[in-house]
Amino acid sequence: MVVNVVVLDYGSGNLRSAERALARAGADVTVSADFDLAAEADGLVVPGVGAFAACMAGLRAVRGDQIIGRRLAGGRPVLGICVGMQILFAEGAEHAEDGGAHDEGCGEWPGVVERLDAPVLPHMGWNTVQPPEGSALFAGLDSDTRFYFVHSYGVRKWELTPGDGFRQPLVTWAEHGVPFVAAVENGPLMATQFHPEKSGDAGAALLKNWLGTL
Repeated sequence: MVVNVVVLDYGSGNLRSAERALARAGADVTVSADFDLAAEADGLVVPGVGAFAACMAGLRAVRGDQIIGRRLAGGRPVLGICVGMQILFAEGAEHAEDGGAHDEGCGEWPGVVERLDAPVLPHMGWNTVQPPEGSALFAGLDSDTRFYFVHSYGVRKWELTPGDGFRQPLVTWAEHGVPFVAAVENGPLMATQFHPEKSGDAGAALLKNWLGTL
């Protein structure tokens, strides 16, 4: 059965690249900011490029934060990509080292998006990741598989601690100067810091794996 996926159009992201990659992976894809369409699709992809604060402003302008919340309340899958992953965390601290303010994110996960401590930024190019055992996104992919990253900020500390009554998310790590979160699998909510739509065969395999969870 072909699944329908909406790529959320909120003014930020590689919309057409994501659309083409998902279509090649077998989905029926629509790029839209329509609230009801995005809320009811089999899957929702939230892309994002640029600054955390600008992405959050664009997301709120189309009620994207409400769409994400409604979908997750109903167990409907969401996939965040790059800054589309970062805005799922509690806050962004871009330019905080220069006195900039912290910006509020969607708060689906605790944690702060902060500048990577690396000799060369942005982190641009291919890198390996370390997925945990049982990962659905990385199923069938070798440990030396590389994905394409473009970012200077990331989540350097996973702050959601195990507790009663919930299953701990699967967190994938990568390293550029310091370890950072490269992907999260948390029931219907999944996200990648890298760009699967720009990651060739590896990215295509990951998107097919995600579609297989819908």
